Amino acid sequence: MKTFCILSAFALVGTCATTKYTTKIQNLKDSITIVDSTLVVNYAQTITSKELSKELYSFSSNAFEGRQTGEKGQKLAAQFLKNYYTKEKIASPFGDSLYYQNIPETFFSNNIKASENVMAYIEGSEKPNELIVISAHLDHLGMDENGEVYNGADDNGSGTVAIMEIAQAFQQAKIDGHGPKRSILFLHLTAEEIGTQGSLYYTQNPVFPLENTIANLNIDMIGRIDNIHKEDKNYIYLIGSDRLSKELHYLSEKVNNTYFNINLDYRFNAENDDNRYYFRSDHYNFAAHGIPVIFYFNGEHDDYHKITDTPDKIDYQLLQNRARLIFATAWQLANQPNRLVIDTKNDLLLN
Repeated sequence: MKTFCILSAFALVGTCATTKYTTKIQNLKDSITIVDSTLVVNYAQTITSKELSKELYSFSSNAFEGRQTGEKGQKLAAQFLKNYYTKEKIASPFGDSLYYQNIPETFFSNNIKASENVMAYIEGSEKPNELIVISAHLDHLGMDENGEVYNGADDNGSGTVAIMEIAQAFQQAKIDGHGPKRSILFLHLTAEEIGTQGSLYYTQNPVFPLENTIANLNIDMIGRIDNIHKEDKNYIYLIGSDRLSKELHYLSEKVNNTYFNINLDYRFNAENDDNRYYFRSDHYNFAAHGIPVIFYFNGEHDDYHKITDTPDKIDYQLLQNRARLIFATAWQLANQPNRLVIDTKNDLLLN
């Protein structure tokens, strides 16, 4: 009887503890209020499959020679992005015509030439010192020994043009008097394919203090489907969303449930995932500094890192929907009243 009582007491304590944690999570979910829903819908609709297709056919064309880090094609790709932001009148974070963060050759190994990250910036109207970084790598694999181009349409032309369209949507909102309350950095990173070196350089030499960066939304391959989802293409993998900030995770889900109802697949977010995707793209260099991240990813497919990753194989309607999701998530982060909080400082989880 005594043993039974003790075990029952432990069971009761465990139940109470579980209930208490469940209550905390529910309180956290309830604290997230979607803002500006009409504006979000209106400006998300400016992100279109037609414009994404036009930009991606250009960005992943043979003219850019596979965008290998430090080589001619990658330089042309960087110039393409600079020209776009200049045309759209989206500012440089440096306040002039310099859109590049130059990375010297000495930063790289294996005889990689000097390269550059490309950045555009919209300053927040109310809390300009708080920053959201939306990132995607611009580089790819160059050409093979036969001179065939690795076009990298999905990897990562899809993420690149998504950022371009997202930036354009935010800029139009600003022109209309609805600019973001917090600042947004649109960050096109070089040298991801050789070990996330562009994001490593940025986080070691940040243009804005990392302690002011509230979140990084990183996009790497969002224009295709993988073999797992051949029967249900309305999905996107999210990786890292709950690692540092459960508020970010539930905010992301609430945005999706409000506007899109895309299947958010978390299977690769498992800490024991053999693919280790959490550590393999540019978001990780932000997460390593305690910055909450979401990595948006469609998974690998048969054309991954092959010369057959071409723009004609992109599902542009799918790319549009995923880009709109990322835009709406960024809008919520930029415009909700409170700054996003990491778990170790979130009173709703600590008390």
